[in-house]
Amino acid sequence: MEHIKPRKKIIKNPIKGTKYTLAVSSAKGGVGKSTFATNLALALNKIGCNVGILDADIYGPSLPKLFSIEGKPETDGKNLIPINKYQIQCMSIGFLTDEQTPMIWRGPMVTSAIKTFTQKVSWKDLDFIIVDMPPGTGDTQLTFAQEIKIDGAIIISTPQEIALQDVKRGISMFDKLGTKIIGLVDNMSYFKGDDGKKYDIFGSGGVKKTADSFNKKFLGEIPIYPEVGKYGDQGRPIVEALPNHEVSKIYISLAEKIKDEYLSQSNSN
Repeated sequence: MEHIKPRKKIIKNPIKGTKYTLAVSSAKGGVGKSTFATNLALALNKIGCNVGILDADIYGPSLPKLFSIEGKPETDGKNLIPINKYQIQCMSIGFLTDEQTPMIWRGPMVTSAIKTFTQKVSWKDLDFIIVDMPPGTGDTQLTFAQEIKIDGAIIISTPQEIALQDVKRGISMFDKLGTKIIGLVDNMSYFKGDDGKKYDIFGSGGVKKTADSFNKKFLGEIPIYPEVGKYGDQGRPIVEALPNHEVSKIYISLAEKIKDEYLSQSNSN
C-alpha cells in the first residue's frame, strides 16, 4: 500500500440528491459484503430513512439478483433514473448489461462508469446512499476515496486470517486516503445449530482483534442462518422477508446507530 498517496487540495464531489455516502467494503470477495449492503439499506429504510444503493461492483454486480430486478433504468434525457424496489432507489451496472456478459474493463473505463453512476443518476432526496464496493483495493476504490465524498466506510469480513489479510490492506488504504472508517463487522461469524450450540466454522475473534489492532470500532457479529441465503437467492433480502428474524434485528440495531450518528449530527448543524 506504500505507493498510494492521498491527493492534496482535491475538491471531492458529493453525490447530488444525497446527504451521506456510506461505502460497504471488504477488500476480500466471498464474505457477504453485498448481502450486508442490501440488508443495511433495507434496515435504514425501515427506521424512516430515505435510502439508495449504488452497486459499484463493476466486475460482479449482485444487486439485480439480490433485489430481483430485471428491468433497465429509464432516462430523463440527461440522467439515469434509479429503479425503485422495496422503497430503495437502486442503480447497478448489472441493470445495463446481460447477466452472462463478462465485464472486461480497463482502469479508465471503470473510472468513467463510476463517475456516470455518481454524477449522471437522478438520486432523489436520500438520507443515505449505500455504495457496495468491489473486492480489492483497485481503481474503483481509489476513484471513490479520492474524488467522491465518502462520509464513512464499513468493513465486512469473516473471521479467518485469509480474509483478514486483505481486510487489513483495505483499512490501510482508507486510512491513507483519509476516509473515515465507521467500524468492522464480523459476518458469517458463527452457526447456531438446532442443539442451540454455536459453531465457529471460520474461527472466532479475528475481526474484533483486527479492529482493536487498527484502533477501529468493532460493530458486532452477524451469524450464519440458512434463511439469509435462501431469501437472498429469491431476491428478498432477509430484512425485507423476515423483519423480526434475529439477523434482521441485528441490522436494524446497526442502522439505528448509523442514523443517530449521522442524522442527529446533521440536524444539530
